[in-house]
Amino acid sequence: MTASDESFGAYLPDTDVRLPGASGGPLQGLTFAAKDAFDVAGYITGNGSADWAASHPPAATTAAAVGAVLEAGADLVGKTICDEMCFSMVGSNPYYGSPINPRAPEHVTGGSSCGSAAATAGGLVDFALGTDCGGSVRVPAAFCGLLGIRPTHGRVSAEGVAALASSFDVVGWFSRDGGIFEKLGKVLLHGAASDYRPGRLLLPEDMFAGVEPKVAVALHDKVSLIETATGLSAEPTLLTEEGTERWYQAFRVLQSGEIWQNHRGWIKEHNPSFGPGVADRMRFASGVTGGEMAKGQAKRGQVVDRMIEILGEDGLICMPTAGLPPRCDAGAEELQRFRDVTMALTCPAGLAGLPQVHIPLAEVDGCPVGLSLMAPWDADEVLLSLAAQLATGTTAA
Repeated sequence: MTASDESFGAYLPDTDVRLPGASGGPLQGLTFAAKDAFDVAGYITGNGSADWAASHPPAATTAAAVGAVLEAGADLVGKTICDEMCFSMVGSNPYYGSPINPRAPEHVTGGSSCGSAAATAGGLVDFALGTDCGGSVRVPAAFCGLLGIRPTHGRVSAEGVAALASSFDVVGWFSRDGGIFEKLGKVLLHGAASDYRPGRLLLPEDMFAGVEPKVAVALHDKVSLIETATGLSAEPTLLTEEGTERWYQAFRVLQSGEIWQNHRGWIKEHNPSFGPGVADRMRFASGVTGGEMAKGQAKRGQVVDRMIEILGEDGLICMPTAGLPPRCDAGAEELQRFRDVTMALTCPAGLAGLPQVHIPLAEVDGCPVGLSLMAPWDADEVLLSLAAQLATGTTAA
């Protein structure tokens, strides 16, 4: 399948990957796409990089998550474009182009699971698989008006998925339909669900302060929907008094250090030519020291302690996922500001390994916006159920 305006530029050009699902499964009759970070046997996994694709053979086996969905009956109809090396938040690729945001065509899709989000939002598939390290499912879900999940770290198999930063990487998914979104959890999540039941609805005002005022107002107006769905009254709070900028700096160091550990051998052997932004981030990654990693790990421990403190056994955090998407013609400085502001919002779940779902609930300046729900570890099923309940009537294009 080749990328075109009709396909929103979502699919890898000159790559036709189609596999039928098993008959009789719970997902039979549904179609899906998978990000170019997932192995499909017999095809090269490009990881968003022409140099990566040229230096790797076709995959010998299919990624566990793709295999589970095929076994459940869904048909794979394509592999989707992702940001180069999955190391961006914008939704653009110097080799394959930038997928079109079907819900806001003059604005970026968000990355790095940009093609999967575009294919789902554009109605090309019923759902799509992506990966989320620093926000790569949650942010495209927000910008494209989709349901999206970052599961508890380790609850979905990452076998056969190109690694970015292993202690942060998770497999997630997108859908327009709440029922499909929840059903995928039954297919992909493994391990025992917790006995979590939300008893406190927490509204971190410092997170609302991290988005544009008009977005914050629009989302505050939608908190009543969460209150109705949970039967709880929202309690204002602060996620952290020191500001999540320090959390983000710890995330940035730890993520970059792990990326360099994962890819330095390949980089030194093949000397790839990275595109704008990724080249700068790879240079930063190459310079991260052991001492900086140790300080980052110490801060990560503090973040985990704080999330345990604030969530307890029954806390449910309700917060913005992201602000408004940048325009497609935004310059480098604006995109860097966007990255810094957005990852200050997305880093808490990544640092702590917590599950977080995005629910599209409003529109501001012609762009979708929504709220995230974050809960204690292994509460994924409850979040999926709440998202499915809240999604009714909100995800239509």
